[in-house]
Amino acid sequence: MTGHRPLRIGNASGFYGDRFSAFDEMLTGGPLDVLTGDYLAELTMLILGRDRLKNPDLGYAKTFLRQLEEGLGLAHERGVRIVANAGGLNPAGLAGAIRELARKVGVPVSVAHVEGDDLMPFAQGALTANAYLGGAGITACLKAGADVVVTGRVTDAALVSGPAAWWFDWAHDDYDRLAGAVVAGHVLECGTQATGGNYAFFTAHDVRRPGFPLAEISEDGSSVITKHPGTGGVVSVGTVTAQLLYETQGARYLGPDVTARLDTVRLADAGADRVAVTGVVGEAPPSTLKVGVTRIGGWRNEVVFVLTGLDIEAKAALVQAQLAEALTDVATADWTLARTDHEDAPTEETASALLRLVVRDPSPDRVGRALTSEAIELALSSYPGFHVTAPPGPAQPYGVFTSALVPAETVPHAAILPDGSRHIQAPQAGAQPPDPGRSDGDTLTGPALTDPALTDPTSAAPPQAPAGPTTRAPLGTLVGARSGDKGGDANIGVWVERDDAWDWLHGTLTVETLQRLLPETAGLRVVRHALPQLRALNFTISGILGAGVASAHRFDPQAKALGEWLRARHVDIPTRLLSVPEGTAS
Repeated sequence: MTGHRPLRIGNASGFYGDRFSAFDEMLTGGPLDVLTGDYLAELTMLILGRDRLKNPDLGYAKTFLRQLEEGLGLAHERGVRIVANAGGLNPAGLAGAIRELARKVGVPVSVAHVEGDDLMPFAQGALTANAYLGGAGITACLKAGADVVVTGRVTDAALVSGPAAWWFDWAHDDYDRLAGAVVAGHVLECGTQATGGNYAFFTAHDVRRPGFPLAEISEDGSSVITKHPGTGGVVSVGTVTAQLLYETQGARYLGPDVTARLDTVRLADAGADRVAVTGVVGEAPPSTLKVGVTRIGGWRNEVVFVLTGLDIEAKAALVQAQLAEALTDVATADWTLARTDHEDAPTEETASALLRLVVRDPSPDRVGRALTSEAIELALSSYPGFHVTAPPGPAQPYGVFTSALVPAETVPHAAILPDGSRHIQAPQAGAQPPDPGRSDGDTLTGPALTDPALTDPTSAAPPQAPAGPTTRAPLGTLVGARSGDKGGDANIGVWVERDDAWDWLHGTLTVETLQRLLPETAGLRVVRHALPQLRALNFTISGILGAGVASAHRFDPQAKALGEWLRARHVDIPTRLLSVPEGTAS
């Protein structure tokens, strides 16, 4: 589009509900060619599905439309194209609302949208069913002169790879270039997670208000990850590594346009708050698209009992015995005792533990206010100091996320251009067979990738005994981690920043060791992949999140802190590794 000048593309949203002012901050903080926004996740699709049930004209991210009230004029003045997946379940409706807004505020912009991902009706009981599309429709809309492009469910990285393919006029089989853009898109997609947010070594930086990230993408697909000057946070090899490991599986990052080989990614410091991303190899995409399906799974309720002082275990046992009969007909009743209490505590709160009862059932009546009221009726006839954290409440619906695979050619990936014409995008599937373990944007479901050429052969080997003296210390003294959800599965990416520490980590943190450190993973399928270029290991843990975030199966339903729990576990670390500050090159 513009020859060889790099594309400067930024991100202003990592989720529906992210920092509202980020849109203006990115438009006014420095030069940009394209500004993207990622608003969709598994839980978001469920929320939008319920919105659509109430009003068929909704189903899109309303926050984005409000951001455009000022941002549309700013973007037009600065010549910045806007690309966002805020269309959700109704991209056509959002595109129409943007046109109306543009007329109202007097900004002459052309608007296009991408659709075809919505596969409803898909299956009995489905609330939403959306295929993860690639970037081809975005590319077509930008080529047709669109100033604003809104989409439904595309892969998160497509918000970057689509504009990059437009900017450089890449062919559909420029796999290495596309893969480089996909990697850049994956780094940008979660916003400030690339600039110091949710970062394991956050105490080394001022991350009180991180700026949002941007990428300078070159024609060969390489990029530099950075941020606007003067904004908070930090861009470092560590922050970029952490985001690369987030919600991915193994060495292959599958997408509708290209399969990016994460084991080929090279990161290098390119100056203050600048990290170069090079060497990415791309392969043909699979012949299938993943479909994310949400359903209303049933009804849930909960009561949290506060247990204070002595005899915590006995108090918990008494409550459970007193409510056993009331729970007989409930489909599932889960008790969790969190020992947040401290011995000889100086405050009542720190002397208290929390006993959480979560009930689920297909019928709202069996887990409704009658059940929670029965728990409250124990107030004068149960353990000493009885009280709860909230009054009895009604049952609430919960969601379930699953996924399926469909042939790419059966999904009508369509670009609706500014003139209203509809252009179907041909699927870019190559010869690679479909893989059941998918990393399409923000989710992964199904068995993990087991290609023997890419699966780490030492994952189940006995850990190597450290040479020399060791120090018992938290794993996180040396090791960074980031974790997240993938439907009912979770992943934990761990990394170190020195070669000598990598040798130790790779030989020590086996699947068996991880399951010993995290007993909640015992009995679950865990697969380890090694990414030596990043000095990183990636673990996929199947089934730990039940039916996904909306089912609230677990205390940490999105596994956001699973990695921090792992870092807090104590292991024997070679003393020589602890004597060199993390971040110092070997």
